[in-house]
Amino acid sequence: MLPLSIAPMMDRTDRHYRYFMRQITQRTLLYTEMVTSMAIQYGDLERLVGFTPDENPLALQVGGDDPKQLANCAHVAAEFGYSEINLNVGCPSDRVQNGNFGACLMAQPERVADAVSAMMAASPLPVSVKHRIGIDDIDRYEDMAHFVKVVSAAGCRQFSVHARKAWLQGLSPKDNRTVPPLRYSDVHRLKRDFPELAIEINGGFTTLAQAQAQLASVDAVMIGRAAYDNPYIFAQADSKIFGDSSVPPTRHQVVEAMLPYLDYWTQRGVKLHSMTRHMLHLFYGQPGSRIWKRYITERSCQPGADAQVVSQALALVNEAAETAIAHQAAAAS
Repeated sequence: MLPLSIAPMMDRTDRHYRYFMRQITQRTLLYTEMVTSMAIQYGDLERLVGFTPDENPLALQVGGDDPKQLANCAHVAAEFGYSEINLNVGCPSDRVQNGNFGACLMAQPERVADAVSAMMAASPLPVSVKHRIGIDDIDRYEDMAHFVKVVSAAGCRQFSVHARKAWLQGLSPKDNRTVPPLRYSDVHRLKRDFPELAIEINGGFTTLAQAQAQLASVDAVMIGRAAYDNPYIFAQADSKIFGDSSVPPTRHQVVEAMLPYLDYWTQRGVKLHSMTRHMLHLFYGQPGSRIWKRYITERSCQPGADAQVVSQALALVNEAAETAIAHQAAAAS
């Protein structure tokens, strides 16, 4: 298990976001959006799970409860060249519950164990499970420990734990990410009680310093919303978390590295805004951030918009930065 990952997020961690993040961090584990086992069984695989090798290390996250379909997912993941496959046992949405997968499966550890066993038999890839600390009234530490004990007995050695319980009734998926209180101590205890397992903690982390602190108690840390809202925090990840001696890229270098990629996909009919929407927060907290976001938002949806829009936005950021420096110099003189 790698010590740092970016959480799977629906409508966010698509292939364009992942390629963008690869320009910032080479070592952090990335995830796909959750793809249902039914979709992989019957859908367009290239559209659903296609990716470029540059995105690795990359985990395919799947949702489902049918061991045969999930075994097929594991086989597909290996065929496509993913680094690992992850089973979603944490999503609380009504749609997911209606399909009997996601967080509701925490009440069915034997079914999850059967699924994991089938996935491991179908593929050489590592199989991990992402789950909550509990659901509804099944939320004691002992309940989570029982879930992990049963699933690990089937061969799973990696567990990513969102340190909040999920209310399957009464809270929206959005509220379930913030309203239930964080219980980091339960995840730390899980690692102590199952030292032979790789345990990753998720929930509420916004900085690499917080991640580094957690690594004293668990094997890995997963960061979610902060990785989207302020992606450049990962520029130091390779050196601070992985011990890589390479120099982190600047924000400008990240943009320049994206330009050929944007050209490639716009020439193949992909709308620019479907890619640049992931880049809007790159200059978070920096001079020119508002100009960057406004210019790209307004121009990327126009017919024929291509990488030139991003180049022009970067030029405006450079002007804003130079103006800010000049003002600081004048104020100091």
